[in-house]
Amino acid sequence: MDTLDQFAVRSRHGLHRLPRCFTVHHARQCRRDSSLFANATGRCISKLSPDSFRKVEMGQIPYPKPFLHQAWVAILMWNPKQANENVVWFLKLPLDEQGFLVQAARDDFLNRLLQNLTNSMGKGPLDQPTDATEYRDALKDNPFSFTPDQEKMAAFHATATLTTRQPASAFYDGAKQYFHGKTDLNQWDSLGYQGIADYVIRHQQGNNENKLAQILPRLPDVPLEASCTFIEHIQPGELLSEAIHQRLENSVTEGKVSANQIGALLRAISQCPEQEEKIAVLTQVLHSPYGKEAEVIAALASRCWASLQYPELLKLFLQTLAENNAGQACFNRVMADLMFIPTLRALTLQQFRSPERSEALSRAIGGMFGDGFL
Repeated sequence: MDTLDQFAVRSRHGLHRLPRCFTVHHARQCRRDSSLFANATGRCISKLSPDSFRKVEMGQIPYPKPFLHQAWVAILMWNPKQANENVVWFLKLPLDEQGFLVQAARDDFLNRLLQNLTNSMGKGPLDQPTDATEYRDALKDNPFSFTPDQEKMAAFHATATLTTRQPASAFYDGAKQYFHGKTDLNQWDSLGYQGIADYVIRHQQGNNENKLAQILPRLPDVPLEASCTFIEHIQPGELLSEAIHQRLENSVTEGKVSANQIGALLRAISQCPEQEEKIAVLTQVLHSPYGKEAEVIAALASRCWASLQYPELLKLFLQTLAENNAGQACFNRVMADLMFIPTLRALTLQQFRSPERSEALSRAIGGMFGDGFL
């Protein structure tokens, strides 16, 4: 069975009689009119290198960023000569208990894809489609495809246009004017959601990131939260990281903002460097009343999971999670996802078996696994 990378290229060029030893190297040579980009889209949007993508498909390595026990992937087939032929596939494929792609599911997906392409292109050669519609419709009725929510779609669109060197959306200039302080900060209702995504994703263009860092402490709630949801898809520099740290610290200290806003700031801080300042503010969040709110717990677990590899922070997180305001069901859902991450599974089990664990954590563990688990 071909890999997705090989299959996409074969379908694009009608190479259905290539030998079984067809490799990614051959695929790259055959990619005369299109390029293929793969991005992980579960927790945040991040590039999957062709080598990693191939190894994941072949079951050689676990999927690097699992989310809810699945591999969430966006595949972009880009034709630099004809933009209207660009095709995006959003896929979610099941993973086994060790985080490896379930090969039977991958094979099922490819078989369904091939059948749809064969049905739609039976009227002519597969390497000479009339337009890109056949490829866009190839996932029709496919159980492994999904439609991202508005936020993730905007972030992916901004990332894709930047990657393929296409212009930003028509809303970009308005967002740039706003974040550069050239319009009233309270006049945010005319901002386009896609424009905010474009501005944040293009943070390295001009002085966009520095301007965002300067204005972030003064942003009203709505544009702040919108910006934060896109900052999680980039690697903030020193100035922007400091601005996020400070805004989060001040918000927790004052205790006046919603749990949703704390969750948004946690999503933004998730991609900041793993430094003492970051661990300190995450600790502050967990010690505050916000730490037991479902929205905050979800952001910490799904976005700041790398920081939870610090044993003391993980210990505090688990103790706080056990006492969360949403009860046992919340504990079960969060732990089921976290223990799917290989590096956290071992660390979590150590904490579970620690004689210093709290009584609340012991009860929560028993509620999830049964009293005989420990």
